[in-house]
Amino acid sequence: MEGRSGFSRLIKKASLAGAFFVSAIWLSGAQAFCPVPDGLTSVAVQRVVDGDTVRLSDGRSVRMIGLNTPELGKQGRSDEPFAVAARKRLEALVAASGGRVGVLPGKESKDHYGRTLAHLYGAKGANLEAQMLAEGLGFQVAVAPNVDLVACQQAAERSARQAGLGVWRQSPVLKAEQINTSGFALVSGRVSKVQRNRGGVWIELQDSLVLRVAPNVLGQFDGAALERLKDKQVEARGWIVDRSRRGGLQAGQARWLLPLTDPAMLQAAP
Repeated sequence: MEGRSGFSRLIKKASLAGAFFVSAIWLSGAQAFCPVPDGLTSVAVQRVVDGDTVRLSDGRSVRMIGLNTPELGKQGRSDEPFAVAARKRLEALVAASGGRVGVLPGKESKDHYGRTLAHLYGAKGANLEAQMLAEGLGFQVAVAPNVDLVACQQAAERSARQAGLGVWRQSPVLKAEQINTSGFALVSGRVSKVQRNRGGVWIELQDSLVLRVAPNVLGQFDGAALERLKDKQVEARGWIVDRSRRGGLQAGQARWLLPLTDPAMLQAAP
């Protein structure tokens, strides 16, 4: 009964969400970005938690690979812009797929919260992360080793960015000196210093933010290209850490740290 009533709720929410993004690319577009693989396991969805996380009927909580949507408000905080729209849109996509999704687990199958990391597909073969990205309802992210769909997901995001959809309606990119809190962000700035030591490669943006390429992922990057970044304008994305809260901030160091988890998270500024 719970599954039936849960699906009914999805259908109702889907009808409410239908007014959103009517002109956006529909399922066939997402399928063109990230074609459906063979041998997918179809599983019923118990509920959509937010724009990038679902709870399956088998008890698994699935975090979608390659997609980071705006955060819903918690502990008294307000919803981020487009957070509710992203959740409603994912509910609508799941409902349109009969309440079931194809699940393709990543090479790294769990995150540090114990959630399953996977790509999700609709009944007609559309990659749901690409669909959300193509409608501007989230940001493309890449965390090695789960990077098989980076290129097609980047293409999906690029189409939304060029069209000014959703989160791209106004630029979400912060200048390095504007950072004032930890959490996910897109940032841009001029590279003032590139340094390499046992801790990896450190790319400093205007004394405000340092990007770190850790030794365990350095092999995925072009080391010579990183060295040539000095004085260049770059755009980076990821989860910013406040080093002052860890007690590890030394004199002369930038307060904010952004670990780079894949080369796709660092690009020349557009």
